[in-house]
Amino acid sequence: MNFSILPPEVNSARIFAGAGPEPLLAAAAAWDGLADELTSAATAFASVTSELTGASWRGPASAAMAAVAVPYVGWLTAAGARAAQSAVQARAVATAYEAAVSATVHPLAVASNRTRLASLARSNLFGLNTHAIAANEAEYEQMWAKDVVAMSGYHANAATAAAQLKPVAALNVNLGVGNLGTLNVGNGNHGNNNVGGGNFGNSNVGFGNVGRRNVGVGNKDLVANHTSLNVGNGNTGSHNIGSGNLGNSNIGSGNKGNGNFGFGNNGDGNIGFGNTGSGNIGIGLHGTNQRGFGGLNSGTGNIGFGNSGTGNVGFFNSGVGNHGIGNSGDHNTGSGNSGFTNTVVETRALSIAASATRAI
Repeated sequence: MNFSILPPEVNSARIFAGAGPEPLLAAAAAWDGLADELTSAATAFASVTSELTGASWRGPASAAMAAVAVPYVGWLTAAGARAAQSAVQARAVATAYEAAVSATVHPLAVASNRTRLASLARSNLFGLNTHAIAANEAEYEQMWAKDVVAMSGYHANAATAAAQLKPVAALNVNLGVGNLGTLNVGNGNHGNNNVGGGNFGNSNVGFGNVGRRNVGVGNKDLVANHTSLNVGNGNTGSHNIGSGNLGNSNIGSGNKGNGNFGFGNNGDGNIGFGNTGSGNIGIGLHGTNQRGFGGLNSGTGNIGFGNSGTGNVGFFNSGVGNHGIGNSGDHNTGSGNSGFTNTVVETRALSIAASATRAI
């Protein structure tokens, strides 16, 4: 901060307009109180732990609890020391503030100097006030320099006090054996907030999960540092519910792909069992947007039995967009039509017309 560019009107007004040392002294008192509480808590916790380990606590579980208690006591003690140091530094800043106020020119004195200068300038006939004006300006320059020294010293002292403050180390609290991280419950977890064993990541519940927010056993995230949210066993990916799914947002078991519902589907958006492709609903279907049971239709988008082609509905149709039985061609409706856009009625009319022609 460069206080030399600011006139005494600004520097003096700023320092005298502040809240004073009272807030800093109140903060120091609060830090002292916190330091006392933390120190008392550390002493009491260490005493209780010592009595338990020397009397009723026996066995591996008790040893694990005692191992967790020891670093907690150390953390409480260190936190108390940090709080006490914060109180000391707050008082140091308050002292620096009071020193700066004492060394700074009062704003009324600065205003009086400027008022006197204006009066001398107005009455400076024939240059009679030249020496008085020069003396007034010299006094103003001294005010400027005095404020700069006071504010620069205050800033330096406050910065030094702040630099002495160090944050309290994060509390590493785990319950179990071989955990790395914070707030893990169980054994061999790596990360934070895991419950179970052998989890790698954060907020997993179960065993052998890799990623975040998995629930179950052996779930894994395909992409590092992305939310997994798998529920079940052996899922790989994100947002899977079930077991052995590979991909994302699958519900069921053994699905491979994304958005499948059922079992053993391979692809995306399938509903049912053993479908291969995308958008199929049924069992054992191969292709895209199939409906029904595998082996009944061939092609794409057919519904019924024995259809081949695309978008046929019914039985034994071939072509595109036919509805009915045994149609061939495109967009026929009815039975036994061939060609394009035929219906059962049109075909019978043609037959009658042909018979009439032969009779003539």
